[in-house]
Amino acid sequence: MTIFARMTWLLALAAGLALPAGPVAAETAAASQATNAAAKAGGPAVAREARVAGDATRTRFIMDLSAPVEFAVSTLSDPYRVVIDLPQVSFDLPPTAGQDGRGLITAWRFGMFAAGKSRIVLDASGPVSVDKSFVLPPVSDQPARLVLDLVGTTRETFLASAQAPAPLVSRKGDKLTAVRRRDKPLIVLDPGHGGIDTGARGTSGTLEKAVVLDFARLLRDKLVASGRYEVHMTRDEDIFIPLRERVHIAREMEADLLLSVHADSVRIGRDQVRGAGVYTLSENASDEIAAALAERENRSDVIAGIDLANEPGDVTDILIDLARQETKKFSFLFAHTLVNELRGTAQLVKNPHRSAGFRVLTAHDVPSALVELGYLSNRLDEKLMTTDEWRGRMSQALVSAIDGYFGRRFGDGAMQMSRTTAGHAAAEPKEQVE
Repeated sequence: MTIFARMTWLLALAAGLALPAGPVAAETAAASQATNAAAKAGGPAVAREARVAGDATRTRFIMDLSAPVEFAVSTLSDPYRVVIDLPQVSFDLPPTAGQDGRGLITAWRFGMFAAGKSRIVLDASGPVSVDKSFVLPPVSDQPARLVLDLVGTTRETFLASAQAPAPLVSRKGDKLTAVRRRDKPLIVLDPGHGGIDTGARGTSGTLEKAVVLDFARLLRDKLVASGRYEVHMTRDEDIFIPLRERVHIAREMEADLLLSVHADSVRIGRDQVRGAGVYTLSENASDEIAAALAERENRSDVIAGIDLANEPGDVTDILIDLARQETKKFSFLFAHTLVNELRGTAQLVKNPHRSAGFRVLTAHDVPSALVELGYLSNRLDEKLMTTDEWRGRMSQALVSAIDGYFGRRFGDGAMQMSRTTAGHAAAEPKEQVE
């Protein structure tokens, strides 16, 4: 390599510019492959810094890495997103990383997307085109860098060149075998969010995905220790699971109950709004708060860069509709039982049983409910949700509610849903707007 070429290469590295073609690029590719092999042998690469530069005409995304990695770029519309798929990367970035954008990038997020796979999602202000994308190897004291250049384009051009990300890689436990004959009820616990989808963020930086995973693990351990239940979790690590797959897991296992665990957040009234709540599925939301919550929760797939263009529509088969009606009654029975058990144990929101169109609750043949443990936006709720004492009391209340629900449903043989119990538990409650 000539001295001039070497100087050009080093200047490009320092500025984060595209590498020139020719022998320099070939040498760079060889160095990248060698470093990739070393990185694989020594564990995942580490992302330590990222930044956005440019304007509304051309915007550059740069992420510093401990080693070069292979990557794939794809785009999604409605909303406009650019998806960067990577092998497993350890993100050593500040909690506020990605909240503010610049130019064509309004915000960005990162995290685990599947086992051995990480993802970065860039939210775009409009239709964009990926002009350049490359990885620079480390040189001297400069880290490896992932660089992506975006330029504005038309919607027609964007849609013509748009590519959906590759489907999720298979994970251990994806192929589930239904247990058709068992002596114990099977419960599927679903810790919300995970991986690239962090969920709500507390005033002190507590992440919803971490709080609900810790709580679900504790609840699982208590249920298993009772000897009365089989328990499966949709995720037992910090990994992203699409909403449709969460429902699929519960259905494939022929679960007797799906309980999705979350923690809410509000922008207005942070000091006043707090407490737990229980939600069931309904096409018509019980109130504006439930509708807004369902809309936020249903955005999980969008946040993680999932292509929703080919999502299947609702099935209208009459047998499925009948099963859905029966399932809805059992879901309301469980929600009613849980609310009664939580009274006196935890702070509850007004009208603690609400309903809305939560996608995670759409299994037509699995009774399902979503419990919001509290509001991470409230300092007291956030503090309580991270203490062992509160989690112990709250998890025990859920165990008691589950015992009560299955006692009513299976205790005396097949439960007759036409018979009301404990204040007409099987009837859909009439809720008022808070």
